[in-house]
Amino acid sequence: MHQPHKRLARSNYLPHPEVRAQRASKDALSGKSRRTIRNRNPARDPCHGYATNQNACPPDDGPAVVLLLIWMIVPLSMTIWYSFQNYNMLNPAMRGFAGFFNYVYFYTDPAFYQAIINTLFIVVGVLFITIVGGIALALLLDQPIFGQGIVRILVISPFFVMPPVAALIWKNMIMHPGYGVLADVSRFLGLQPVDWFAQYPLTSVIIIVAWQWLPFATLILLTALQSLDEEQKEAAEMDGANFANRFWYLTLPHLARAITVVILIQTIFLLAVYAEILVTTNGGPGYATTNLAFLIYRTALLSYDVGGASAGGVIAVVLANIVAIFLMRAVGRNLDR
Repeated sequence: MHQPHKRLARSNYLPHPEVRAQRASKDALSGKSRRTIRNRNPARDPCHGYATNQNACPPDDGPAVVLLLIWMIVPLSMTIWYSFQNYNMLNPAMRGFAGFFNYVYFYTDPAFYQAIINTLFIVVGVLFITIVGGIALALLLDQPIFGQGIVRILVISPFFVMPPVAALIWKNMIMHPGYGVLADVSRFLGLQPVDWFAQYPLTSVIIIVAWQWLPFATLILLTALQSLDEEQKEAAEMDGANFANRFWYLTLPHLARAITVVILIQTIFLLAVYAEILVTTNGGPGYATTNLAFLIYRTALLSYDVGGASAGGVIAVVLANIVAIFLMRAVGRNLDR
């Protein structure tokens, strides 16, 4: 009778010498040892079943995450705690639980609504200038011109100027009504020089901030513009489309995602504009250039009211998160198209 073959024991089975030689050569070429590819007992392996040639595990991100959470949560928790305290640096001995008094005090401040309006004007004005100007500069820099690399560096350079320095340059060298560049140009044309920070204070702040953020928008939009397929441009030109039609139906839809990213990133930073206002107008005249960030500074370091400033900080965080959530949803819908 036919006898079935007995299964060889796994421990007694050995592959053919040629097969073992081929496997050894493959392992040698890949720089791996078969003993270090996979640990047969993952419970004893601190690297979750995988080892390396140096018998070291990948770095653990746990401590970094914990440190980041502490870095964020501790200041926020202290701000919330101080917002419910009656604490003034002029009289630190008098302190106690104030309830929602600080929130009511900050909310009923005569400058609060004006600060909200000024903040919105700054954000919208800077976004409009940077997006329109960024698209124009991106289209210009995308053309083959002489010294293209140097021109791009000069266009991007204002982004690396610190905000207080940029504000001082614009205040004393460009917009000064006596010896500024714009005043000299006005006198050369026979016009009366304009006192920008007295007659148009909020517009002046918007121009300064937009000058700083224009290179960022230009860089993002130029990168997106260079990814546009040249074949689509050539096909549009062959179909007889002029520059306006190519820009409106081809270039602008291609830049939609980049514009959305610029709006999201800039809005987050523009809500906290502070240095330019402090250096140029100090929030004035009156409350003409006082935004939410400067109002919190004025409450904390000019009125020495830590409790009221903390309440304002909490309100600012809530408003910023509302704007961020709205923008993130808008960005998500745009990026999913």
